[in-house]
Amino acid sequence: EVQLVESGGGSVQAGGSLKLSCTTSGYTFRTCGMGWSRQAPGKERELVSFIALDGTANYADSVKGRFTISQDNVKKTLSLQMNILKTEDTAMYYCLQQRRRVGGSCSSPNKLNFWGQGTQVTVSA
Repeated sequence: EVQLVESGGGSVQAGGSLKLSCTTSGYTFRTCGMGWSRQAPGKERELVSFIALDGTANYADSVKGRFTISQDNVKKTLSLQMNILKTEDTAMYYCLQQRRRVGGSCSSPNKLNFWGQGTQVTVSA
């Protein structure tokens, strides 16, 4: 079973930067891609960025132009460079792996998501 471990969170001042990292271990299968999600108090978990198997990266409008997702398939790591951080970025950030269901495809809407324990990011004004 895959294990996802996040690191790099912390407290920063607005306008600052942080780089989150996610290390993976264990065998992965039926993987459609990996990404980062976040959840702030009182809010639903939202997808921040996602990178598909073909390398295509997508970003939430709120972070577009400020965050950059990258992956190292050799080291089996996923990173999220966060620049020009805003107080609105304060949340618990989770590394996620998306998998298709048995008999399904990555284009199917009923894919499965797996998360790590998360790393806290706090941005102060």
